Amino acid sequence: MFNKNLSNSFFAEPYSSEPFAIRIREVLNGKVGFYSVGLYPASLAYNCALQNEGLNILLAPREGRELFGAFSDIDLSEMDNDIKNKIESMAISNSDKSGRYNTLKDLIINCELVVLSSNSKHIINDVNLAFKLRKELNRDNVLIACLVGSFCHDDNLNESFVLCEKLNNLAFFSGFHRHGALRNPLDSFTANFCHPDAMNAILGAKLLNKISPNIQVSAGIHNVEGQYIKAAKNISSILAGFGHTFHKNNPGLLPTLLTLLLDQCLDQAAYVSMSRADREDLYRKQPFPITELGYSVQRIEASYLKDGDLVQVRDHTFTQLTAMVADVRGSMMLPVSGKPTRNFQAGEVLAEKMIEYKRCPKGVDEFIEWCEQSGLKRGALEGINSLNYWPDILKKYAIPLNNSSMINLLYMCIMGPNEIKKYIYNVMTSSRELANYCQESVKSFQSKKISDALNNFHLKTSIDFLSKALIDEDKLLFELTGTGFDNPLGIEDKPIYDRVIDYMETYLIKSNL
Repeated sequence: MFNKNLSNSFFAEPYSSEPFAIRIREVLNGKVGFYSVGLYPASLAYNCALQNEGLNILLAPREGRELFGAFSDIDLSEMDNDIKNKIESMAISNSDKSGRYNTLKDLIINCELVVLSSNSKHIINDVNLAFKLRKELNRDNVLIACLVGSFCHDDNLNESFVLCEKLNNLAFFSGFHRHGALRNPLDSFTANFCHPDAMNAILGAKLLNKISPNIQVSAGIHNVEGQYIKAAKNISSILAGFGHTFHKNNPGLLPTLLTLLLDQCLDQAAYVSMSRADREDLYRKQPFPITELGYSVQRIEASYLKDGDLVQVRDHTFTQLTAMVADVRGSMMLPVSGKPTRNFQAGEVLAEKMIEYKRCPKGVDEFIEWCEQSGLKRGALEGINSLNYWPDILKKYAIPLNNSSMINLLYMCIMGPNEIKKYIYNVMTSSRELANYCQESVKSFQSKKISDALNNFHLKTSIDFLSKALIDEDKLLFELTGTGFDNPLGIEDKPIYDRVIDYMETYLIKSNL
Protein backbone atom coordinates (compact mmCIF):
# COMPACT_ATOMS: atom_id res chain seq x y z
CA MET A 1 0.00 0.00 0.00
CA PHE A 2 2.79 2.43 0.96
CA ASN A 3 6.28 2.41 2.41
CA LYS A 4 5.85 2.22 6.19
CA ASN A 5 9.04 4.16 6.93
CA LEU A 6 8.66 6.77 4.18
CA SER A 7 10.48 9.98 5.12
CA ASN A 8 8.16 12.74 6.31
CA SER A 9 10.04 15.61 7.92
CA PHE A 10 10.62 19.35 7.67
CA PHE A 11 14.35 18.59 7.42
CA ALA A 12 16.70 16.79 5.07
CA GLU A 13 19.28 14.58 6.73
CA PRO A 14 22.05 14.69 7.75
CA TYR A 15 21.56 17.86 9.76
CA SER A 16 24.05 20.74 9.50
CA SER A 17 23.83 23.91 11.54
CA GLU A 18 23.47 26.62 8.88
CA PRO A 19 20.84 24.99 6.62
CA PHE A 20 19.08 23.80 9.78
CA ALA A 21 18.65 27.36 11.08
CA ILE A 22 17.51 28.60 7.66
CA ARG A 23 14.98 25.76 7.44
CA ILE A 24 13.48 26.51 10.85
CA ARG A 25 12.89 30.13 9.77
CA GLU A 26 11.26 28.94 6.54
CA VAL A 27 8.92 26.62 8.42
CA LEU A 28 7.90 29.17 11.04
CA ASN A 29 7.15 31.74 8.32
CA GLY A 30 5.29 29.23 6.18
CA LYS A 31 1.63 28.47 5.60
CA VAL A 32 -0.60 25.53 6.46
CA GLY A 33 -2.60 23.92 3.67
CA PHE A 34 -5.81 21.95 4.19
CA TYR A 35 -6.80 19.61 1.39
CA SER A 36 -10.39 18.30 1.07
CA VAL A 37 -12.29 21.00 2.90
CA GLY A 38 -14.93 19.51 5.18
CA LEU A 39 -16.59 21.02 8.23
CA TYR A 40 -13.51 21.04 10.47
CA PRO A 41 -10.96 22.75 8.15
CA ALA A 42 -13.60 25.16 6.86
CA SER A 43 -14.49 26.10 10.44
CA LEU A 44 -10.79 26.52 11.29
CA ALA A 45 -10.49 28.81 8.28
CA TYR A 46 -13.50 30.78 9.51
CA ASN A 47 -11.87 31.22 12.93
CA CYS A 48 -8.62 32.27 11.27
CA ALA A 49 -10.40 34.84 9.07
CA LEU A 50 -12.36 36.09 12.08
CA GLN A 51 -9.30 36.64 14.27
CA ASN A 52 -6.34 37.36 11.98
CA GLU A 53 -5.56 39.98 9.37
CA GLY A 54 -2.71 37.90 7.97
CA LEU A 55 -4.17 34.64 6.71
CA ASN A 56 -1.92 31.65 7.37
CA ILE A 57 -4.17 29.00 5.83
CA LEU A 58 -4.59 27.89 2.24
CA LEU A 59 -7.52 25.67 1.28
CA ALA A 60 -7.98 23.21 -1.57
CA PRO A 61 -11.46 21.67 -1.90
CA ARG A 62 -11.67 18.19 -3.35
CA GLU A 63 -12.46 18.29 -7.07
CA GLY A 64 -16.18 18.61 -7.67
CA ARG A 65 -16.91 19.80 -4.11
CA GLU A 66 -18.13 23.22 -3.01
CA LEU A 67 -15.90 25.20 -0.65
CA PHE A 68 -18.77 25.73 1.82
CA GLY A 69 -20.50 22.43 1.01
CA ALA A 70 -20.14 21.06 4.56
CA PHE A 71 -22.29 23.86 6.01
CA SER A 72 -26.08 23.85 6.11
CA ASP A 73 -28.08 26.67 4.53
CA ILE A 74 -28.87 27.95 8.03
CA ASP A 75 -25.17 28.02 8.95
CA LEU A 76 -24.32 29.89 5.75
CA SER A 77 -27.05 32.48 6.30
CA GLU A 78 -25.61 33.26 9.75
CA MET A 79 -22.04 33.80 8.47
CA ASP A 80 -20.54 37.23 7.90
CA ASN A 81 -20.10 37.87 4.16
CA ASP A 82 -16.70 39.55 4.65
CA ILE A 83 -15.46 36.46 6.48
CA LYS A 84 -16.79 34.20 3.72
CA ASN A 85 -14.94 36.32 1.16
CA LYS A 86 -11.72 35.92 3.13
CA ILE A 87 -12.20 32.15 3.20
CA GLU A 88 -12.84 32.21 -0.54
CA SER A 89 -9.52 34.02 -1.01
CA MET A 90 -7.72 31.26 0.93
CA ALA A 91 -8.97 28.73 -1.62
CA ILE A 92 -8.31 30.63 -4.86
CA SER A 93 -5.04 30.01 -6.64
CA ASN A 94 -2.76 32.94 -7.33
CA SER A 95 -0.78 31.03 -9.95
CA ASP A 96 -3.07 32.18 -12.76
CA LYS A 97 -5.88 34.67 -13.32
CA SER A 98 -8.67 32.16 -13.89
CA GLY A 99 -9.85 32.30 -10.28
CA ARG A 100 -9.74 28.51 -9.99
CA TYR A 101 -9.58 26.77 -6.64
CA ASN A 102 -6.28 25.50 -5.28
CA THR A 103 -5.39 21.87 -5.82
CA LEU A 104 -3.30 19.55 -3.66
CA LYS A 105 -0.40 20.37 -5.97
CA ASP A 106 -0.78 24.10 -5.18
CA LEU A 107 -0.70 23.40 -1.46
CA ILE A 108 2.50 21.36 -1.70
CA ILE A 109 4.16 24.13 -3.70
CA ASN A 110 3.07 26.97 -1.40
CA CYS A 111 2.88 25.47 2.10
CA GLU A 112 5.32 23.97 4.59
CA LEU A 113 2.67 21.79 6.23
CA VAL A 114 -0.17 20.10 4.34
CA VAL A 115 -3.04 18.51 6.29
CA LEU A 116 -5.07 15.91 4.40
CA SER A 117 -8.54 16.48 5.80
CA SER A 118 -10.10 13.54 3.96
CA ASN A 119 -12.29 11.00 5.72
CA SER A 120 -11.62 7.25 5.65
CA LYS A 121 -13.15 6.86 2.19
CA HIS A 122 -10.41 8.92 0.50
CA ILE A 123 -7.48 9.15 2.91
CA ILE A 124 -5.33 6.26 1.63
CA ASN A 125 -5.47 7.50 -1.97
CA ASP A 126 -4.82 11.06 -0.82
CA VAL A 127 -1.77 10.06 1.21
CA ASN A 128 -0.30 8.20 -1.76
CA LEU A 129 -1.00 11.15 -4.08
CA ALA A 130 0.51 13.68 -1.64
CA PHE A 131 3.79 11.79 -1.32
CA LYS A 132 3.92 11.26 -5.08
CA LEU A 133 3.37 14.98 -5.81
CA ARG A 134 5.86 15.99 -3.16
CA LYS A 135 8.55 13.94 -4.88
CA GLU A 136 7.64 15.12 -8.39
CA LEU A 137 7.72 18.78 -7.29
CA ASN A 138 11.02 18.37 -5.45
CA ARG A 139 9.33 19.48 -2.23
CA ASP A 140 10.42 16.53 -0.07
CA ASN A 141 10.54 18.62 3.12
CA VAL A 142 6.88 19.60 3.07
CA LEU A 143 5.39 17.77 6.06
CA ILE A 144 2.24 15.71 5.43
CA ALA A 145 -0.36 15.29 8.18
CA CYS A 146 -3.86 13.88 8.46
CA LEU A 147 -6.83 14.27 10.78
CA VAL A 148 -8.93 11.26 9.73
CA GLY A 149 -11.10 10.13 12.63
CA SER A 150 -11.81 6.50 11.83
CA PHE A 151 -10.09 3.20 11.23
CA CYS A 152 -9.03 2.34 7.69
CA HIS A 153 -9.42 -0.92 5.80
CA ASP A 154 -7.39 -2.60 3.07
CA ASP A 155 -9.83 -4.62 0.95
CA ASN A 156 -7.03 -6.57 -0.76
CA LEU A 157 -5.56 -7.77 2.55
CA ASN A 158 -8.93 -7.70 4.34
CA GLU A 159 -7.22 -5.87 7.18
CA SER A 160 -8.34 -2.98 9.36
CA PHE A 161 -5.81 -0.65 10.97
CA VAL A 162 -4.86 2.77 12.31
CA LEU A 163 -3.36 4.68 9.38
CA CYS A 164 -0.50 6.27 11.37
CA GLU A 165 0.57 2.80 12.50
CA LYS A 166 0.91 1.74 8.86
CA LEU A 167 2.80 4.93 7.98
CA ASN A 168 4.89 5.63 11.07
CA ASN A 169 5.98 9.16 10.14
CA LEU A 170 2.60 10.52 9.10
CA ALA A 171 1.75 13.46 11.36
CA PHE A 172 -1.62 13.62 13.10
CA PHE A 173 -3.55 16.76 14.03
CA SER A 174 -6.51 16.58 16.36
CA GLY A 175 -8.50 18.96 18.51
CA PHE A 176 -11.95 19.10 20.02
CA HIS A 177 -14.44 20.67 17.64
CA ARG A 178 -18.09 20.89 18.54
CA HIS A 179 -20.51 21.54 15.70
CA GLY A 180 -20.36 25.25 14.83
CA ALA A 181 -18.26 26.29 17.84
CA LEU A 182 -15.21 27.40 15.85
CA ARG A 183 -17.31 30.22 14.47
CA ASN A 184 -17.70 31.66 17.97
CA PRO A 185 -15.33 34.69 18.20
CA LEU A 186 -14.97 34.38 22.00
CA ASP A 187 -14.41 30.65 22.51
CA SER A 188 -10.94 29.07 22.78
CA PHE A 189 -9.80 25.60 21.75
CA THR A 190 -6.91 23.22 22.36
CA ALA A 191 -5.40 20.73 19.95
CA ASN A 192 -2.43 18.39 19.57
CA PHE A 193 -0.06 18.06 16.65
CA CYS A 194 1.72 14.72 16.87
CA HIS A 195 4.77 13.52 14.97
CA PRO A 196 7.10 10.75 16.21
CA ASP A 197 10.07 13.15 15.95
CA ALA A 198 9.92 15.80 18.69
CA MET A 199 11.46 18.61 16.61
CA ASN A 200 8.94 18.12 13.80
CA ALA A 201 6.15 18.00 16.38
CA ILE A 202 7.22 21.30 17.94
CA LEU A 203 7.53 23.14 14.62
CA GLY A 204 4.23 21.77 13.30
CA ALA A 205 2.46 22.79 16.51
CA LYS A 206 3.96 26.30 16.38
CA LEU A 207 2.91 26.71 12.76
CA LEU A 208 -0.67 25.62 13.51
CA ASN A 209 -0.72 27.72 16.65
CA LYS A 210 -0.29 30.84 14.48
CA ILE A 211 -3.50 30.38 12.50
CA SER A 212 -5.69 31.93 15.21
CA PRO A 213 -5.14 33.35 18.71
CA ASN A 214 -8.19 31.31 19.78
CA ILE A 215 -6.54 27.97 18.98
CA GLN A 216 -3.75 26.64 21.22
CA VAL A 217 -1.85 23.74 19.68
CA SER A 218 0.56 21.59 21.71
CA ALA A 219 3.18 19.19 20.39
CA GLY A 220 3.19 15.44 21.00
CA ILE A 221 4.90 12.36 19.61
CA HIS A 222 1.98 9.92 19.85
CA ASN A 223 0.51 10.04 16.36
CA VAL A 224 -0.64 6.39 16.36
CA GLU A 225 -2.29 6.61 19.77
CA GLY A 226 -3.83 9.98 18.92
CA GLN A 227 -5.44 8.62 15.79
CA TYR A 228 -6.68 5.50 17.56
CA ILE A 229 -8.22 7.64 20.31
CA LYS A 230 -10.02 9.80 17.77
CA ALA A 231 -11.47 6.76 15.98
CA ALA A 232 -12.55 5.03 19.22
CA LYS A 233 -13.83 8.36 20.59
CA ASN A 234 -16.07 8.83 17.57
CA ILE A 235 -17.67 5.43 18.24
CA SER A 236 -17.94 6.14 21.97
CA SER A 237 -19.63 9.48 21.23
CA ILE A 238 -22.52 7.57 19.65
CA LEU A 239 -23.10 5.63 22.87
CA ALA A 240 -22.69 8.84 24.91
CA GLY A 241 -25.39 10.52 22.80
CA PHE A 242 -27.62 7.50 23.29
CA GLY A 243 -27.09 7.58 27.06
CA HIS A 244 -27.78 11.31 27.40
CA THR A 245 -31.05 10.94 25.48
CA PHE A 246 -32.44 7.57 26.58
CA HIS A 247 -31.34 7.84 30.22
CA LYS A 248 -31.75 11.57 30.76
CA ASN A 249 -34.05 10.78 33.70
CA ASN A 250 -31.48 8.44 35.26
CA PRO A 251 -28.83 10.89 36.55
CA GLY A 252 -27.08 8.20 38.59
CA LEU A 253 -26.25 6.11 35.53
CA LEU A 254 -24.71 8.71 33.22
CA PRO A 255 -21.51 9.39 35.22
CA THR A 256 -20.74 5.66 35.25
CA LEU A 257 -21.43 5.27 31.55
CA LEU A 258 -19.39 8.31 30.51
CA THR A 259 -16.46 7.48 32.83
CA LEU A 260 -16.24 3.97 31.37
CA LEU A 261 -16.37 5.28 27.81
CA LEU A 262 -13.46 7.64 28.53
CA ASP A 263 -11.38 5.13 30.51
CA GLN A 264 -11.82 2.31 28.01
CA CYS A 265 -10.95 4.56 25.09
CA LEU A 266 -7.64 5.42 26.77
CA ASP A 267 -6.98 1.84 27.90
CA GLN A 268 -7.46 0.56 24.35
CA ALA A 269 -5.02 3.15 23.00
CA ALA A 270 -2.53 2.02 25.67
CA TYR A 271 -2.67 -1.52 24.23
CA VAL A 272 -2.28 -0.15 20.70
CA SER A 273 0.78 1.76 21.88
CA MET A 274 2.46 -1.50 22.87
CA SER A 275 2.18 -2.76 19.27
CA ARG A 276 4.18 0.14 17.81
CA ALA A 277 7.23 -1.12 15.93
CA ASP A 278 9.03 2.12 16.84
CA ARG A 279 7.96 2.26 20.50
CA GLU A 280 11.46 2.18 22.00
CA ASP A 281 12.81 4.68 19.46
CA LEU A 282 9.87 6.94 20.28
CA TYR A 283 11.38 7.60 23.70
CA ARG A 284 15.10 6.92 23.24
CA LYS A 285 15.97 8.44 19.85
CA GLN A 286 14.67 11.96 20.29
CA PRO A 287 16.68 15.22 19.98
CA PHE A 288 15.66 15.92 23.61
CA PRO A 289 13.49 14.23 26.28
CA ILE A 290 9.77 14.36 25.59
CA THR A 291 9.31 16.08 28.95
CA GLU A 292 10.46 19.21 27.08
CA LEU A 293 7.30 18.96 24.95
CA GLY A 294 5.06 19.19 28.00
CA TYR A 295 4.91 15.54 29.06
CA SER A 296 5.28 15.55 32.85
CA VAL A 297 7.23 12.27 32.93
CA GLN A 298 9.11 10.36 30.25
CA ARG A 299 6.97 7.22 30.30
CA ILE A 300 3.91 5.72 32.03
CA GLU A 301 3.56 1.95 31.76
CA ALA A 302 1.21 -0.63 33.26
CA SER A 303 2.45 -4.10 34.16
CA TYR A 304 1.08 -7.36 35.54
CA LEU A 305 2.68 -10.32 37.27
CA LYS A 306 3.54 -13.30 35.08
CA ASP A 307 5.80 -16.20 36.10
CA GLY A 308 7.05 -14.10 38.97
CA ASP A 309 8.05 -11.17 36.74
CA LEU A 310 6.39 -7.86 36.00
CA VAL A 311 5.46 -7.76 32.31
CA GLN A 312 4.70 -4.46 30.57
CA VAL A 313 1.27 -4.64 28.94
CA ARG A 314 0.16 -1.04 28.37
CA ASP A 315 1.76 2.31 27.60
CA HIS A 316 -0.23 5.28 28.91
CA THR A 317 2.35 8.00 28.19
CA PHE A 318 0.07 9.72 25.65
CA THR A 319 -2.51 10.45 28.40
CA GLN A 320 -0.27 13.37 29.44
CA LEU A 321 -1.45 15.19 26.29
CA THR A 322 -4.26 17.23 27.83
CA ALA A 323 -5.87 18.27 24.55
CA MET A 324 -6.13 14.65 23.45
CA VAL A 325 -7.94 13.56 26.61
CA ALA A 326 -10.09 16.71 26.53
CA ASP A 327 -11.16 15.78 22.99
CA VAL A 328 -12.58 12.48 24.26
CA ARG A 329 -14.26 14.06 27.26
CA GLY A 330 -15.71 16.97 25.27
CA SER A 331 -17.13 14.69 22.60
CA MET A 332 -19.22 12.93 25.22
CA MET A 333 -20.71 16.05 26.78
CA LEU A 334 -24.05 17.63 26.02
CA PRO A 335 -23.24 21.33 25.45
CA VAL A 336 -24.94 24.14 27.33
CA SER A 337 -25.48 25.91 23.99
CA GLY A 338 -25.19 24.86 20.37
CA LYS A 339 -25.15 21.34 19.02
CA PRO A 340 -23.08 18.36 20.19
CA THR A 341 -20.70 16.52 17.84
CA ARG A 342 -22.22 14.74 14.85
CA ASN A 343 -21.45 11.29 16.23
CA PHE A 344 -23.14 12.30 19.50
CA GLN A 345 -26.14 13.39 17.42
CA ALA A 346 -26.17 9.94 15.79
CA GLY A 347 -26.45 8.47 19.30
CA GLU A 348 -29.38 10.77 20.03
CA VAL A 349 -31.07 9.49 16.87
CA LEU A 350 -30.41 5.89 17.96
CA ALA A 351 -32.11 6.55 21.31
CA GLU A 352 -35.10 8.29 19.74
CA LYS A 353 -35.68 5.47 17.25
CA MET A 354 -35.23 2.76 19.88
CA ILE A 355 -37.84 4.55 21.99
CA GLU A 356 -40.15 4.74 18.96
CA TYR A 357 -39.69 1.16 17.68
CA LYS A 358 -38.86 -0.52 21.02
CA ARG A 359 -36.01 -2.47 19.41
CA CYS A 360 -32.44 -2.20 18.22
CA PRO A 361 -31.79 -1.26 14.58
CA LYS A 362 -32.04 -4.24 12.22
CA GLY A 363 -28.53 -3.47 10.98
CA VAL A 364 -26.10 -0.71 10.10
CA ASP A 365 -28.02 0.25 6.94
CA GLU A 366 -31.17 0.99 8.91
CA PHE A 367 -29.19 2.99 11.48
CA ILE A 368 -27.59 5.07 8.71
CA GLU A 369 -31.05 5.59 7.20
CA TRP A 370 -32.31 6.87 10.58
CA CYS A 371 -29.36 9.30 10.75
CA GLU A 372 -29.86 10.60 7.22
CA GLN A 373 -33.58 11.12 7.84
CA SER A 374 -32.58 13.28 10.80
CA GLY A 375 -30.35 15.47 8.62
CA LEU A 376 -26.96 13.88 9.36
CA LYS A 377 -24.77 13.31 6.32
CA ARG A 378 -23.39 9.81 5.87
CA GLY A 379 -19.84 11.03 5.18
CA ALA A 380 -19.71 12.86 8.51
CA LEU A 381 -20.43 9.78 10.62
CA GLU A 382 -16.90 8.49 11.08
CA GLY A 383 -17.94 6.62 14.22
CA ILE A 384 -20.14 4.32 12.14
CA ASN A 385 -17.30 3.79 9.66
CA SER A 386 -15.02 2.69 12.50
CA LEU A 387 -17.68 0.48 14.06
CA ASN A 388 -17.82 -1.54 10.83
CA TYR A 389 -14.25 -2.70 11.44
CA TRP A 390 -14.46 -3.12 15.20
CA PRO A 391 -13.94 -6.93 15.48
CA ASP A 392 -10.87 -6.64 13.21
CA ILE A 393 -9.42 -3.88 15.40
CA LEU A 394 -9.94 -5.92 18.57
CA LYS A 395 -8.04 -8.79 17.00
CA LYS A 396 -5.25 -6.77 15.39
CA TYR A 397 -4.28 -4.91 18.56
CA ALA A 398 -5.14 -7.72 21.02
CA ILE A 399 -7.52 -5.49 22.98
CA PRO A 400 -9.16 -7.44 25.86
CA LEU A 401 -12.95 -7.55 25.80
CA ASN A 402 -13.20 -6.22 29.36
CA ASN A 403 -11.34 -3.08 28.18
CA SER A 404 -13.73 -2.59 25.25
CA SER A 405 -17.07 -3.71 26.67
CA MET A 406 -18.92 -0.43 26.02
CA ILE A 407 -18.09 -0.26 22.32
CA ASN A 408 -18.76 -4.02 22.15
CA LEU A 409 -22.27 -3.33 23.43
CA LEU A 410 -22.90 -0.67 20.78
CA TYR A 411 -21.47 -2.95 18.07
CA MET A 412 -23.84 -5.77 19.05
CA CYS A 413 -26.79 -3.34 19.21
CA ILE A 414 -26.25 -2.24 15.61
CA MET A 415 -24.42 -5.10 13.90
CA GLY A 416 -24.94 -8.14 16.10
CA PRO A 417 -27.10 -11.14 15.15
CA ASN A 418 -30.86 -10.83 15.63
CA GLU A 419 -31.07 -13.62 18.23
CA ILE A 420 -29.20 -11.54 20.80
CA LYS A 421 -30.64 -8.10 20.01
CA LYS A 422 -33.66 -8.40 22.30
CA TYR A 423 -31.27 -8.95 25.22
CA ILE A 424 -29.03 -6.09 24.05
CA TYR A 425 -32.12 -3.87 23.88
CA ASN A 426 -33.06 -4.79 27.44
CA VAL A 427 -29.57 -4.01 28.75
CA MET A 428 -29.28 -0.68 26.92
CA THR A 429 -32.74 0.57 27.87
CA SER A 430 -32.96 -0.55 31.51
CA SER A 431 -31.02 1.63 33.94
CA ARG A 432 -30.48 -1.28 36.35
CA GLU A 433 -29.39 -3.73 33.64
CA LEU A 434 -27.02 -1.19 32.08
CA ALA A 435 -25.51 -0.29 35.47
CA ASN A 436 -24.91 -4.01 36.17
CA TYR A 437 -23.43 -4.46 32.70
CA CYS A 438 -21.07 -1.53 33.31
CA GLN A 439 -19.93 -3.11 36.58
CA GLU A 440 -19.59 -6.73 35.46
CA SER A 441 -18.37 -6.39 31.88
CA VAL A 442 -15.16 -4.63 32.93
CA LYS A 443 -14.02 -7.52 35.10
CA SER A 444 -11.12 -9.59 33.86
CA PHE A 445 -11.37 -13.34 33.33
CA GLN A 446 -9.81 -14.06 36.73
CA SER A 447 -11.98 -11.50 38.48
CA LYS A 448 -15.05 -13.24 37.08
CA LYS A 449 -13.68 -16.62 38.22
CA ILE A 450 -13.41 -15.28 41.76
CA SER A 451 -16.92 -13.83 41.57
CA ASP A 452 -18.33 -17.11 40.19
CA ALA A 453 -16.57 -19.05 42.95
CA LEU A 454 -18.15 -16.85 45.61
CA ASN A 455 -21.57 -17.18 43.96
CA ASN A 456 -21.18 -20.97 44.03
CA PHE A 457 -19.42 -21.29 47.37
CA HIS A 458 -21.59 -24.31 48.29
CA LEU A 459 -19.66 -26.29 45.65
CA LYS A 460 -16.40 -28.08 46.46
CA THR A 461 -14.70 -26.88 43.25
CA SER A 462 -15.37 -23.27 44.26
CA ILE A 463 -13.85 -23.78 47.71
CA ASP A 464 -10.84 -25.55 46.17
CA PHE A 465 -10.33 -22.70 43.67
CA LEU A 466 -10.29 -19.98 46.32
CA SER A 467 -8.20 -22.06 48.71
CA LYS A 468 -5.57 -22.71 46.06
CA ALA A 469 -5.47 -19.04 45.11
CA LEU A 470 -4.90 -18.01 48.71
CA ILE A 471 -2.69 -20.83 49.99
CA ASP A 472 -0.75 -22.48 47.16
CA GLU A 473 2.38 -20.36 46.72
CA ASP A 474 3.52 -22.41 43.74
CA LYS A 475 0.42 -21.72 41.68
CA LEU A 476 -0.30 -18.15 40.62
CA LEU A 477 -3.93 -17.09 40.42
CA PHE A 478 -3.82 -16.08 36.77
CA GLU A 479 -2.74 -19.63 35.83
CA LEU A 480 -5.97 -21.15 37.15
CA THR A 481 -7.76 -20.58 33.87
CA GLY A 482 -8.94 -24.15 33.45
CA THR A 483 -10.96 -24.27 36.62
CA GLY A 484 -14.67 -24.88 36.12
CA PHE A 485 -17.46 -25.18 38.66
CA ASP A 486 -19.76 -28.20 38.72
CA ASN A 487 -23.39 -27.53 38.22
CA PRO A 488 -23.03 -23.79 37.45
CA LEU A 489 -26.00 -21.49 37.10
CA GLY A 490 -27.99 -22.36 33.95
CA ILE A 491 -28.28 -19.73 31.22
CA GLU A 492 -32.03 -19.40 31.84
CA ASP A 493 -31.33 -18.48 35.48
CA LYS A 494 -28.70 -15.87 34.65
CA PRO A 495 -29.52 -12.14 34.69
CA ILE A 496 -29.94 -10.60 31.23
CA TYR A 497 -26.78 -8.50 31.48
CA ASP A 498 -24.81 -11.66 32.33
CA ARG A 499 -26.20 -13.50 29.32
CA VAL A 500 -25.21 -10.57 27.10
CA ILE A 501 -21.66 -10.61 28.47
CA ASP A 502 -21.34 -14.37 27.91
CA TYR A 503 -22.81 -14.23 24.41
CA MET A 504 -20.69 -11.23 23.46
CA GLU A 505 -17.48 -12.92 24.55
CA THR A 506 -18.35 -16.04 22.57
CA TYR A 507 -19.43 -14.08 19.48
CA LEU A 508 -16.49 -11.66 19.34
CA ILE A 509 -13.86 -14.27 20.16
CA LYS A 510 -15.30 -16.66 17.56
CA SER A 511 -15.46 -13.93 14.91
CA ASN A 512 -11.74 -13.27 15.44
CA LEU A 513 -10.57 -16.87 15.04
